[in-house]
Amino acid sequence: MTDSPMREPTFLVLTALAEEPRHGYAVIEDVAAMTGGRVRLRAGTLYAALDRLRAEGLIEVDREEVVQSRLRRYYRLTGAGEQALATETARLRAQATIAERRLSARRPQLGGSPA
Repeated sequence: MTDSPMREPTFLVLTALAEEPRHGYAVIEDVAAMTGGRVRLRAGTLYAALDRLRAEGLIEVDREEVVQSRLRRYYRLTGAGEQALATETARLRAQATIAERRLSARRPQLGGSPA
């Protein structure tokens, strides 16, 4: 993992796995719930991301089970994944704080006369 900002889908997948191990469809549902339906991951996109995150050592397989003759694989964060998510969360929080501060500074101006 590089020091560059995470793409939003990566951040959301890691966030979904931070609470508990989940299988792919549960990750898709959780991401949709977290974003109020704004982000809807497609299965192909999700599984490609899961493969990449496994290769980067950010997630690992927790367990597998067979449900209705189909393999269901559950994923969980690794220590490196937890650290990467914490780092990205802190980066986003810092950026949001700057934005809030600048918006607060503008509020007195917003009620004034037009420029």
